Amino acid sequence: MITDMEEELILWHFNNLTFHAKTLTMTWIVIAFMLIFCFLGVRHLTSGKPGKMQNILEWIIDFVRKLISDNMSYEKGRPLLSYLVTLIMFIFFSNMLGLIPNITFNLFEHFGVEAGQLNKIFEGPSLMSPTADVNTTIGLALLSITLVLFLGIKHKGVNYFKHFFEPIPVFFPIHVIDLLSKPMTLAFRLFGNIFAGEVLIKVILKMPESYDIWAFPAALPDTVWLAFSIFIGTIQAFVFTVLTTAYIGQAVTESH
Repeated sequence: MITDMEEELILWHFNNLTFHAKTLTMTWIVIAFMLIFCFLGVRHLTSGKPGKMQNILEWIIDFVRKLISDNMSYEKGRPLLSYLVTLIMFIFFSNMLGLIPNITFNLFEHFGVEAGQLNKIFEGPSLMSPTADVNTTIGLALLSITLVLFLGIKHKGVNYFKHFFEPIPVFFPIHVIDLLSKPMTLAFRLFGNIFAGEVLIKVILKMPESYDIWAFPAALPDTVWLAFSIFIGTIQAFVFTVLTTAYIGQAVTESH
C-alpha cells in the first residue's frame, strides 16, 4: 500500500513498517554511486603504477587510517577502518546528491509511470540528499554512539563507566548529558547544513519564476552557492567522521 502525504512526503508501508520513499530511493542511488566508485577504483588494482581512481580510493583509506592513528592506538582502531571509510564516503556522496540536476524531471509523468509514485519522488529540478532527512542523520549518529559504548565496554569492561563519576560523583548527570548530546549534535549539525543548502538552491532556482525575471540573474548566485555547497558537504562528511573517530578514541583510550 502506498499513501500520499502532505507536500513531498511519500510513505511506503510494508506490514507494520513505514519507509520514507524519497529518502529510501535516494539512499539506494547513493549506494549505487559508492559501488560504482569502488569498482572503478579496484578493477585495475595494481601494486605498480596505480590509475587515477585507485589513487583516489587509496588516498581516502590512508586519510582515514591516519585519522584513527591520531585518536587511538591503530591496533585498537584497525577494525574501524572499513566502517569509517564507508561512513565518510556515504555522507559525502549523500551530501553531493542534492546538487545533481534531476535529469528524470517530468520523465516519469510524461510516460505515465506511477509505480511507487516515482513521478512524485523525482519531482523538482534536482535530486535530494538522504542527509537532508533528519531520520538518516539520526540513524548514522545513533550507529556511531552505539559503537562508542560497545567499544568502550569491550576495551575497558565495567571500568568504562568509571569516568561518569569523575572527578567526583556529583558530575554524573553532566557526563550523561554530554553522552546524550553527542548523537544529537552529530545528527542535527549534518542535517541542518545539508537541508538548509538544498532549500536555498530551490529558492534561487525559483527566483525567475517568482519575480517574473530573466533566468540569468539567478544563474550566478546559484553557481556560487553550488560551489559553496560542495565545500560545505565535504566539510560535513569530514567533521562527522572526525568526531566519530574522536569519540571512539576517548572511549577506548585509558585516561591519564
